[in-house]
Amino acid sequence: MASSPAPINLASSLLGGSPTYKMACDQLYEVAGVMGTDAGIIGRLAIPKRSLVVAVPIRMDSGEVRTFVGYRVQHSITSGASKGGLRYAPHVDLGEVAALSMWMSWKVGLMNLPFSGAKGGIACDPTKMSRGELERMTRRYTEEVLPIIGPRVDVMAPDMGTDEQTMAWIMDTYSMKVGYACPEIVTGKPVELGGCVGRREATGRGVMYCILEAMGELKIKAEGSTAVVQGFGNVGSVLCQELFQRGVKVIAIGDRTGSIRDTQGIDIPALTRHVAAGKELCKFPGVTVIPDDELLTTKCTVLAPCAMERVITADNAPRLDCRVLAEGANGPTTIEADRILAASETFVIPDILCNAGGVTVSYFEWVQDLQQYFWDESQVNDKLRELMLKAFRRVRTQAKELNLTNRMAALSLGVNKVALEKAKRGLYP
Repeated sequence: MASSPAPINLASSLLGGSPTYKMACDQLYEVAGVMGTDAGIIGRLAIPKRSLVVAVPIRMDSGEVRTFVGYRVQHSITSGASKGGLRYAPHVDLGEVAALSMWMSWKVGLMNLPFSGAKGGIACDPTKMSRGELERMTRRYTEEVLPIIGPRVDVMAPDMGTDEQTMAWIMDTYSMKVGYACPEIVTGKPVELGGCVGRREATGRGVMYCILEAMGELKIKAEGSTAVVQGFGNVGSVLCQELFQRGVKVIAIGDRTGSIRDTQGIDIPALTRHVAAGKELCKFPGVTVIPDDELLTTKCTVLAPCAMERVITADNAPRLDCRVLAEGANGPTTIEADRILAASETFVIPDILCNAGGVTVSYFEWVQDLQQYFWDESQVNDKLRELMLKAFRRVRTQAKELNLTNRMAALSLGVNKVALEKAKRGLYP
């Protein structure tokens, strides 16, 4: 192994022994062992550059004052402004946010974007909060992290539980502090405030580009193929629509309300209208409700986990029955499950490649805001497709030339880019 385990032990103790963070570190050290990366640099990459934990007190609609815990982790600042989403979810903790920030570093490195990795979150349940409560929480969180964010310092974007409106509140709060409109402080905001057309659909659309490229390599036709998608939020819903439009039958879908299946293919436009009307996915008429643990093991051509991390484990990995695993979520496959899949014929499109469409179009939005020159949607989609396919082919070339899995190939490209930049910049002082 190229590096001492001491940095991992230190990082794990600092981050509460988070299994998600340990998984991210294990991946980093596996890359180091394969690529022979400098031990000192790997030690620096194992520990986030900056981690901020803040109290976020707000007055609830009831008049009660409640304090939430917020996080912002900047894994690296080597390659440019740190970039990463902000998630609102009950399970958010420092270890999870740190792991996501590390994966973002490798993702932007793989995509050759001038960013470093970051992530943020608040431990809360946004589905149980009013719009007013969410606004007050978002604005107070922005105030608390103000010392470490900026358009050339750290740029946030939507993630689980947040959306365009969340970004608009952050932009407004920051702009009021600096005294002028600053749209480039966040990405994924409304188009009316300097957002980028196609940004909301970008992650799901990027997953679709990767799936079609993998199917082309495997000589599988889209028409008549089947797909199972876990998650029907921003990523999963868009992916379902894109696959449906190309003749792929989406036969099973799950979200936090339950899982459904129809072997003849689910009517995605009708399901989209159903969910948009505020109805639960599992109450969509004409389908079979299935146990959640059957969703990922349903036989299909393409399996796309687009919700949570660590859902494919050593327990269910042997029972997956798909030809292509497209990781729309961050870190959906554990280290143990990955080893099982590596010995199978499953074609894995790893998360840092597969779901990179969101940060790629966030980059387009950031550039447009800085220049105050905006593109039309066809330009955005064409450029997104170009960069996604270029990264996909780089990963496949690396995998074939070095006899690596797709995951190790993608991680090696991302990690080595950041490691090389650290080596070139040197160590200060």
